[in-house]
Amino acid sequence: MDGDYQNQGGFSGNFRLKDLEEKQNVLRDRLLLVGQNLVDSRDEHSEKILGLRKEMEGLKHDIERIKSFIEIISSELGKCAKKDDLEILKKQAKMFQPLESTRRQYD
Repeated sequence: MDGDYQNQGGFSGNFRLKDLEEKQNVLRDRLLLVGQNLVDSRDEHSEKILGLRKEMEGLKHDIERIKSFIEIISSELGKCAKKDDLEILKKQAKMFQPLESTRRQYD
């Protein structure tokens, strides 16, 4: 009986050892898969970040151009006459028109 017990223990030990090896292989495969997924995810996010950085640089450039354009427009607007000033000039021009018609009559 003692020999039978050892044989059963040896068989059981081999079975357990193979079970543990299988579990270890499955865990190793899962760990490799998780690692690969992390690498793929990192690469994907790095590409997205690079694209966003390029887009931000383009937007910064566009904003600088818009700022420059607005500065040019605002400086030009300062040179233009205001609506009130134009109305005054129109009134003054109308005031001199009757004088021209009388001048023509005497010429």
